[in-house]
Amino acid sequence: MKIAVLSRNSNLYSTSRLVEEIKKAGYEALIVDHSLCDLIIEQEGPSIIYRGQKLEGVDAIIPRIGASVTFYGTAVVRQFELMGAFSAVNSQAIVRSRDKLRSLQILSKAGLGMPKTAFTNFSKGGEKQLIEQVGGAPLIIKLLEGTQGLGVVLAETKKAAQSVVEAFHGLKARIIVQEFIKEAKGADIRAFIVNGKVVGAMKRQGAEGEFRSNLHRGGAASVIKLTRAEKQAALNAAKALGLDIAGVDMLQSDRGPLILEVNSSPGLEGIEKATGINIAEEIIKYVAEGVRKKSFKRDQAQ
Repeated sequence: MKIAVLSRNSNLYSTSRLVEEIKKAGYEALIVDHSLCDLIIEQEGPSIIYRGQKLEGVDAIIPRIGASVTFYGTAVVRQFELMGAFSAVNSQAIVRSRDKLRSLQILSKAGLGMPKTAFTNFSKGGEKQLIEQVGGAPLIIKLLEGTQGLGVVLAETKKAAQSVVEAFHGLKARIIVQEFIKEAKGADIRAFIVNGKVVGAMKRQGAEGEFRSNLHRGGAASVIKLTRAEKQAALNAAKALGLDIAGVDMLQSDRGPLILEVNSSPGLEGIEKATGINIAEEIIKYVAEGVRKKSFKRDQAQ
């Protein structure tokens, strides 16, 4: 079995851990930089040229697509899918999860708890109304394209919120405005899901004076046992977006777990080190089973 990890950096912790577990399981591992793939679309069918060679015999892929290359990365994932490879994460599910607004709309439709969120067009003078929609200040303002805590602002007063919203609108930057959950105290929970199961969970606490809990922003991680409600909320969120592998970020609030974001390429370093659980091994087991099921269905159809 040949399993390709789609990654632009072979030295990343997540990439190297996945390759390590692929080899440990006795399979062939391949790292493919998706940004260097040429997609060939012709009557004979789809194919991929990588570093001048035609990629053949790939049974499965594990996409590690960065936010900055979502469009091209998902096109590569889709090409592999069309060529018959099993993908650990469906290309359309990646697209859904990367669009923050779209994913929140889907989660809202599914009836999942989340911080109240507002989005508007660049309407002059609409800033006050937008702020009121989420209950006033303090509130969170997020760039739709932001990742790892970048492009996230806490506005502590209505005046500050209005100024930030006006500034973003002036730059024609798309933003969402979200209620601030005070009782979360700068912490959130990440539940790591593989194939419909929570395989690990950690609590991330923001650095002192920092409202963002991202580990990239200096936050600290520790293992946590999820409540039944938190576990179910995480599973429902991943299912709503069609993700078989996901990192679901939640806030603990007085009204129960609130979904912040669902990540289709969650990092392994923080969760493995915080929990001591071999998450990479769980992913490879799921991928191998997916290839076997796909092969069985193909044989049955013939």
